[in-house]
Amino acid sequence: MITAMVLSLSACETMKNTMDSMNIFEDDKPSGASAASSDVDVTADPRKHAVMRAGVDAVAPDSIGDYMDQQEAKLRRQLAGTDVTVTRIGETIILSMPGSASFASGSSSVDSEFFPVLESVAVVLDEFDQTYVDVIGHTDSKGSRQYNQRLSEKRAQSVASYFESREVISERVIADGMGEANPIAPNDTRAGRAQNRRVEIKLKPVT
Repeated sequence: MITAMVLSLSACETMKNTMDSMNIFEDDKPSGASAASSDVDVTADPRKHAVMRAGVDAVAPDSIGDYMDQQEAKLRRQLAGTDVTVTRIGETIILSMPGSASFASGSSSVDSEFFPVLESVAVVLDEFDQTYVDVIGHTDSKGSRQYNQRLSEKRAQSVASYFESREVISERVIADGMGEANPIAPNDTRAGRAQNRRVEIKLKPVT
């Protein structure tokens, strides 16, 4: 009888240990964005993996159009009356900021008078937080290619840093410079060069 009781207690203890072990593994399971990020191939899409690890969820496929429509409408309202142009191409929104309005000549520091415009953009980026933010600097062809490349990179980084200072998480933001490589107007006129000196912000949904 005593032997039977001992065996029964031993069996119960073994079962308890087994259940506890199972619960430990259950507790280790990721949830929410972390769980989703574990399904992302890091090598195939490291940026998506990074933003999802930071707590950003992907936009549902059937909601992308509406999500970008709302974001575009909000940006147009926020930027009405400014020098910033808003262009929509498919699922991408492009904001173009003329260099003459946002930077002093030859400078990579954002003009303080342009801060309210950047703040208007940052407000929308904070609200629509399932959006990638690509900041790309461009210059005209005056000066050396090396100088223009560095200037475009620094200007892009200045804008990106402003957004990050306004709590747009850094994993969403990429800054890059194209130098004089992508002109949108002829560089042989003053007006054309002014158009080419710009910072573009490309907004795309996290999908």
